[in-house]
Amino acid sequence: MFDLSFIILPLTLLATAVMAASASVQAHRADMDAFGATVLAIATGMGGGTLRDLFLGNTPVFWITDLRYMMVAIPVALLGFILASRMPSGNGQRLAMLLHLDAIGLALFTLTGLQVALAAGVHPMMAIVLGCITGTAGGMIRDLLCNMTPSLLKEDLYATISLVGGGIYIALLPSLGETPAFAISFGTMLLARIIVLARTRTSDAA
Repeated sequence: MFDLSFIILPLTLLATAVMAASASVQAHRADMDAFGATVLAIATGMGGGTLRDLFLGNTPVFWITDLRYMMVAIPVALLGFILASRMPSGNGQRLAMLLHLDAIGLALFTLTGLQVALAAGVHPMMAIVLGCITGTAGGMIRDLLCNMTPSLLKEDLYATISLVGGGIYIALLPSLGETPAFAISFGTMLLARIIVLARTRTSDAA
């Protein structure tokens, strides 16, 4: 069976890049400049993992000792900001990109955060909670810095999807192993988030 621990770091870096990209799109929508987009991307890409590490007592937190996270977040933020600035305004492309990037980041960070918590020896139920914190806190920080109501506090099941996805992973882990459980949980969260977003946008348009 493939050992998922070997790809947790690449997956976490990927999640950081995805959430940094979502932050750069949000920054452009909030009329921030490139520096603001970079600060927002760093806070978004590393905020959830920082809270998780503090709860676990893992200090210094991960990005202090591993510069690869900064090396991913900063260029992705600048590239995302440039791409967002080239998109035509008023047709919903920026919002659609933001929401889909956020859905991917939510699923990835939930599961990688859960893995870190399990590796630290915490109870599976608390690992689910810490996975949810890892998955949702960055987006909440992004929204608050942009003076928006966080998705976490809206009726779009943001945290619920994260908690359910983590629960699915824990439930499937003993029988299927890490990789199948990860794939099924990730797919479930991503699909659920996209469905909720589609219904929300349809309701808003009605």
